[in-house]
Amino acid sequence: MSPLYLLIGGNQGNRQQIISNATDLIQQHIGSVLASSHIYETEPWGNFQDPDTQPFLNIALLVNTNLTPLQALSAALLIEKELGRQRIGLPSSSNLRTYSSRPIDIDLIFFGNLVINTPTLTLPHPRMHLRRFVLKPLCDIAPNYIHPLLNKTLSTLLSECPDTCSCFCYC
Repeated sequence: MSPLYLLIGGNQGNRQQIISNATDLIQQHIGSVLASSHIYETEPWGNFQDPDTQPFLNIALLVNTNLTPLQALSAALLIEKELGRQRIGLPSSSNLRTYSSRPIDIDLIFFGNLVINTPTLTLPHPRMHLRRFVLKPLCDIAPNYIHPLLNKTLSTLLSECPDTCSCFCYC
């Protein structure tokens, strides 16, 4: 069994119900949910295509899994698809990163202390330390977890985070 930290978010449809459904499907297909953060409402982060984008709800989960990292990623992508996510991407040659509204997004943040850098999967999540909407919920469940590459606790990363986007407890 390996500890897997996930971040779930979305800003379309019944956001809270979709997060609940995603959590249930994660429990069924990825592993036992050992801890979950509060739900946070956050403003959209990044270069969004739609200027009227709705706020996101985000929650962090600690899951105990028997899956490999790639199996967990595949399961997360299937759960996203089942809950209505349609991935629309730019050509792989593009350096422009744009974001769009979505009912659900499931990101693998940490998988134990593994460091993976492949075209399919990068762990730890490469931009998590720059995003308050990731760090805030993670600090609810693992404030003293040490990032395996940055060698800092999540609470330290949150205090140093340059992101100024709002992140309010939705509880």
